[in-house]
Order: sequence, then C-alpha cells, then structure tokens
Amino acid sequence: MGLPALEFSDCCLDSPHFRETLKSHEAELDKTNKFIKELIKDGKSLVSALKNLSSAKRKFADSLNEFKFQCIGDAETDDEMCIARSLQEFATVLRNLEDERIRMIENASEVLITPLEKFRKEQIGAAKEAKKKYDKETEKYCGILEKHLNLSSKKKESQLQEADSQVDLVRQHFYEVSLEYVFKVQEVQERKMFEFVEPLLAFLQGLFTFYHHGYELAKDFNDFKTQLTISIQNTRNRFEGTRSEVESLMKKMKENPLEHKTISPYTMEGYLYVQEKRHFGTSWVKHYCTYQRDSKQITMVPFDQKSGGKGGEDESVTLKSCTRRKTDSIEKRFCFDVEAVDRPGVITMQALSEEDRRLWMEAMDGREPVYNSNKDSQSEGTAQLDSIGFSIIRKCIHAVETRGINEQGLYRIVGVNSRVQKLLSILMDPRTASETETDICAEWEIKTITSALKTYLRMLPGPLMMYQFQRSFIKAAKLENQESRVSEIHSLVHRLPEKNRQMLQLLMNHLANVANNHKQNLMTVANLGVVFGPTLLRPQEETVAAIMDIKFQNIVIEILIENHEKIFNTVPDAPLTNAQLHLSRKKSSDSKPPSCSERPLTLFHAMQSTEKQEQRNSLIDSSLESVVSSNANSILNSSSSLQPNVNSSDPDLDVLKPTRPNSLTPFRKAKALYACKAEHDSELSFTAGTVFDNVHPSQEPGWLEGTLNGKTGLIPENYVEFL
Repeated sequence: MGLPALEFSDCCLDSPHFRETLKSHEAELDKTNKFIKELIKDGKSLVSALKNLSSAKRKFADSLNEFKFQCIGDAETDDEMCIARSLQEFATVLRNLEDERIRMIENASEVLITPLEKFRKEQIGAAKEAKKKYDKETEKYCGILEKHLNLSSKKKESQLQEADSQVDLVRQHFYEVSLEYVFKVQEVQERKMFEFVEPLLAFLQGLFTFYHHGYELAKDFNDFKTQLTISIQNTRNRFEGTRSEVESLMKKMKENPLEHKTISPYTMEGYLYVQEKRHFGTSWVKHYCTYQRDSKQITMVPFDQKSGGKGGEDESVTLKSCTRRKTDSIEKRFCFDVEAVDRPGVITMQALSEEDRRLWMEAMDGREPVYNSNKDSQSEGTAQLDSIGFSIIRKCIHAVETRGINEQGLYRIVGVNSRVQKLLSILMDPRTASETETDICAEWEIKTITSALKTYLRMLPGPLMMYQFQRSFIKAAKLENQESRVSEIHSLVHRLPEKNRQMLQLLMNHLANVANNHKQNLMTVANLGVVFGPTLLRPQEETVAAIMDIKFQNIVIEILIENHEKIFNTVPDAPLTNAQLHLSRKKSSDSKPPSCSERPLTLFHAMQSTEKQEQRNSLIDSSLESVVSSNANSILNSSSSLQPNVNSSDPDLDVLKPTRPNSLTPFRKAKALYACKAEHDSELSFTAGTVFDNVHPSQEPGWLEGTLNGKTGLIPENYVEFL
C-alpha cells in the first residue's frame, strides 16, 4: 500500500488524521533526501577512488538494490513498476561491470552528481522551506487564537470586532500556506519518479562507452533501457497532466471572490456560475452576465474578482429558451438551463440565490421544466448517442483517416475554440446531419476536426464509458497481470449499453488505425491513452485521489486500443445467464439490506395503461442486454425472437419486472424495513419501523417521496413496504 493522497479539503479541518498523513509524506521526503545524499557521496567516491573502485561500486549497487519507491495511491502502473524495478536492474548491471574493472568514469559528476544535487536542493529543499513556513504559521495561528479566546467579554465592542478581524486574517493566511505546502509535498513526491531515476540512467549510459568490454553488456541492457525510457516519458507526461489538474483544483479552492450587483440599463445583469465540460469532468466558472430583452442577447464575461482581470474571451449568444432546473435533477441549487440560437448544447447556469434565479428567469421569460418519458427524443443542439451523434463521429473519423492520419500530434494538438464550435454547430444541425453522404469540407483543418470529435464526446450527458462503471474499469487496470486486465475490461465493455458500446468500438477501431501510423503522426498507444482517458472515463467527483487515478484511465484506453478486435468482436469468458443473475441478486438481497445509495437504472414515469405494457417490455429488453453476451445481443436485436410477456412465469424474467407501485397509485402509508442515513438534503433519515405518510413515486428513479414529521423528502423504494 502506497502513501495516502493529501486532500486539499483536509487543510481547512487540520485534523489529527491529516497531520499523520502529512507526517508520513514528510518522513518519505526525509528518507529520499538522506538516500540521495548518500548516493551522491558514493558516486564521488566512485570517481575519485579508482584503487577502491570495486568496493565503491558494490556499495553503490547495494544502496540501489535496497531502496524502494513509495508511490501515491493504492496501486502502481506498469511504467511505475518498471521505474521502481529499475534500481534493482541498475544494481545487477553494476555488479557485472565490477568483473571487468574498467576505470573509465569520466563526466560522472556532470551526468549524475549535479542533477541529483539540484533535485535535492531545489525540490526537497523547497519542500523543507515550505514546512518551516507552515510550522511558523501554525504556531502563529494557534497563539493568536488562544490569545483571542482569552479576551474578556467586557472589552469594548470595537476592540472585540478588531480582534475578530485579525483572527480571520491569520486563519485565512494559515489556510493558504497549508494548501501551498501540501501542493509542494505532492509535487516533489511525483517529481522524484523521473528526476531521480533519469540521472542514474544517464550515468550508466556514460559508463558503457568507456568500458573495454562494455559493448556486450550495453547490448544486453538495451531492451530494458528502452522500456525504462518509455516508462519515464510516460510518467513525465502523466505528471504534467495531473500536476496541472491538482494545481487547478488547489486554485479553485483558494479562491473566495466577493459578490455584488450594480444597477445598469440592462434588463438583468450580475454574476452567474456557468457549467463548462472540460477534459476532466465538469467545472463551474464564474461569469459576469448581462441580458438585453429587446435583442435577446446574453453576454458572458469570465471575470475573477480576486485578481481583477478577465479569465478568458467574452461570449455573446442569442437566447432561444430558459428553463428552471428542478432540485432533484442536479446537485447544485438555484440552477436553470439556457438554450441559444447560435451555440449548440444547453448552458446550465447557477444563480446566487432563489430570489436571484427568479429575477433572471423573469427577465428571460423562463418556463418551468417539462419531463417527458420518451428518452429517445433529443432537443436540437444536444449531444446524444443517436443517429446524429454517430453521423458526426463517423464524418470526423472519415475526414481524419482520409486527409490527416499522418499529421504529427494528431488529437494532441487542439484547434481554435471558435472554429471548433462553429464546425460542431454545423454538424449538429439536423438539416446537415441527415445528409449522411456529405463529407466535412477540406477547408476545415484536421486539428479542428479532431477537437470537434473530442468536444462532442465531452458534451454527452455522461462519459461514454459511464460513471457507474468508472471505478470498475480503474480496478481492472490495477490488476497484477495483463491477461487479467484485458479479461476484466472485456467483460465490463459488454456490460455497457448497446449504443455506448457501438460508439466505443467505432472510436477504438479508429484509434488503432491512428496508432498503426505512429511513426508518421508520433501518436503511440500510450499518447492516445493520455488524450482520451480523461474524456471517455472521467470520474463523477473531482478530488486529488481521482486525479491520481488518471494514469489508470489512460491504461484502460491503451488496453482497449491494443485489444479492440478481441474485446468488441468476441464474447467475454463465462458471462452470467439470466438464471445466475436472478440467483445472485436473490442471495444478495437475502444476506444484507440494500445499499442506501443504490439507484435502479430504469426510469418510472406516469403513463396510460396502454403504454405500461410497452414500457415493461422495453425494461426487460434493456435489462437483458446488460447481462448477456454479444451472441445474445444479436438475438435481442431480432424483433421476432424477443417479445417477452410480463405475465410469464419464467423466473429469469421475474427479477426484471418493476416491483414499485404504479405511478397512478394514490398516496399511501409505508413502513421502513431498514434504517437509512440521508446523504443529501433532499433525502430523509429514518430507523427501521418508521412509518411514512403520503408515499408516492418521485421523478428520481429508484426513489419514493414521502412525509415524516412534517418534512417531505426522498426514500429509497427498496427500503420500505406499503401498508
């Protein structure tokens, strides 16, 4: 087990657990620092003491063999294991070189001593300085806090207010210093994986050139050297990606801008938070927005009040519609959706309060949400896995493979955002999307087309490989051997919905073609994993621990590309049958109460009696597709072979039938079978035996609404029975 991740959110609490975790990181840095100092000392002895060359080299080799890397996280990638194993490989080579006793060790100081000394002084030294500053601020904050708490309540009110302000300033400064120190510790721990090993690799390469019989040893070492170089570069690339994400996360948590409004001739203006989809999940960016009712123009200016400057270019769109978001449809409060005439997709905005949202909706002539049970319908300009979505992806792939498959940096180099949005607007227009034979014009650059493809995938309601399977894919990538990883990922892919799997297969076939041309476009399988990992397999929550798992997301994509023919064209080993699935669920339900956080994937809506039979058949179809092999999928696709009867006595179908009451059932009383602790404000906490009033189906799938002690909230439907 590696070192636990340091979460920025724990800096504010400053709990004993956080201090213990921080202390383990500090101990690891001290251990690394001592080892580097010893290694430098041994290297100098190796250069100067030629007569004692044999003993010095063996000591050096022993030191390398004894040191073990401690990585952040609960598992290591193949590249990290290769890097960790490299020290033992180096020690073996040094022992072999001892037999040759060649004394040519020129330039050892430049390639070995200087980089290690630089890393120790600049990186570990900077971490120590940050620790001193952190300890000093800790002592200062605690001292001022104790002094503040000892103030007499008989002091003048002005003196007390001044003391309160002083404590708040010191507390804020202590929090910022704590965040900076944690960030520096994380950075040094990651840097040592490549900045520490690279000088050793360079030193060994120099030794080979000066040994009389070194050629044969160098030739034998060449394969591992190549593998290690690739691993170091991959680790460096992943570090650059995770470092920017960690730094971005730290900055967002440090920012605390003030909010204010001004009066102007605009119909409405003020600050709003706008949801933007990025490579890694989604983020809410603060904008100063203005709206003019006559022209229906919305202007959004990304502005950071703290720094006093813009965070990007202004954007103006023409309002098409404005709809309030229900609280149970999104985690954020005070949200509403805006659709624009000249921009694809839905813009989700968050107001500062319920009153603020009401004013914005009145200004924009907003409407209440309408929930439609037809899940296949798609609003114009929304990214979906429908015929238009598949058409867009196929057009982009065709353009890339016919015109730009050999372009260097394919998919890594991004296009101009305005051009990408314009191309997407054209492709997502139903009038042009229906023209399946029309190719993308040659006037569009390849980098614009590749950016449009990635942007469309990020515009989907959820990642292509789905939030619910994200942890399973990560666990599969952490398995010890490659065969197990491929087998588990193979099985998981066939649990994805049909459209998701088809789109994933289309994309992986294309990326395999791109990787086959890596000598021209420089995009290896590893590089494509770095580009598409966060897009296809992003987590639902943005934390430091999740950022550290990006490298395993990349490995999943690499496995999909390298094994795409097997994964998508063959049946996984030993798939579960319907009877096995029914028995497994039955045993699980008998042995333990259901999890409070489980939500069935099936949506229940109010419908007429003639629609209920069709909905049940659709439910059975979709459930069967998620557990059978691809051979069974071909049967499901045949309309003549699967028209299940919901009145059938087949036990395999019983598990798939909805057991919740019909949506038209009147309000009833229900009794809790198990205790449950609420995870959100909209849910109810209760103990076993609690009786609820006015229980009825909710819009949230898998949940009921009920009243307890005058409070109305959500109840897991598999936790209660009706009275």
